[in-house]
Amino acid sequence: MMDFINYVINGFLLGQLYALLALGFVVIYRASKVFNFAQGELMLLGAYTVWTLSLGLNLPPWVTLPLAFVAALAYGWLIERLFFARLVGESVFSMVMVTIGLVILLRGVVLVIWGASDRQFPALLPTAPLIVGDLIVSVPLLIGAALTLVMTVALWYFFNRTRFGLTLTAVAEDPNTAISLGIQVKRAVTLAWMLGACIATVGAIVFLNGRSLTVLSADVALAALPVALLAGLESIGGLILAGAIVGVIQSLVAAYVDPKIGGAASNIVPFVFMLLILLVRPTGLFGWRSIERV
Repeated sequence: MMDFINYVINGFLLGQLYALLALGFVVIYRASKVFNFAQGELMLLGAYTVWTLSLGLNLPPWVTLPLAFVAALAYGWLIERLFFARLVGESVFSMVMVTIGLVILLRGVVLVIWGASDRQFPALLPTAPLIVGDLIVSVPLLIGAALTLVMTVALWYFFNRTRFGLTLTAVAEDPNTAISLGIQVKRAVTLAWMLGACIATVGAIVFLNGRSLTVLSADVALAALPVALLAGLESIGGLILAGAIVGVIQSLVAAYVDPKIGGAASNIVPFVFMLLILLVRPTGLFGWRSIERV
């Protein structure tokens, strides 16, 4: 029984890491209606920046972290200015295709600057597990879950209760109308990309703490993608529940199914969810349903 509880708790915490990464998808989508397939590559840029500042330049954590987030803001601003500023009002398909191109471009940039060799990511968070009786909990994931909760509440309040947050949503719904009303659309979309890059950097710090860093580390964002779809691309608060569902089921499959079949069925759990969501409820559990009058 205690093993089952361990699997459930650690699965829940893993799901909150997915929810944290999915926040980046949702924030950018809420402001621009663009599903950013390059969110994992934004995480990769943040991760290598942290590595360079911490281990490359031997800066202490209290200097590394602020500089890493300043760099993340710069990455988000630069990407939006270079690739999306001229696409305001264009079709969603065009902007999504640009994000797919960004996946290849950003991975290429990382390979050119940092190379393809594995690197040890700095342990900025405690690595020893928290042990309470027979309960063993990953401390980085526990901290990540707390950060996810705080950031989710803050972003929910920002988008639903502040004037500028509501402006971002209005921009995404109809950028041309927003422009005609005097809303600075470009500034709103730029802010969303800057927030997305910062969220990706937080995810990198939690996920890679003390682990090996490679270009393939960006693939964890693919597991967060089904969480965003399950919650609904407009839903911020729903990510907590969606992450918990995906994480717990993945953990239980890894514990009870994988040993019996001699495989890694748990790796496909998030993607099974993604397919089921798209087939049964494309808007997700809490996504907005659009009603079109003909």
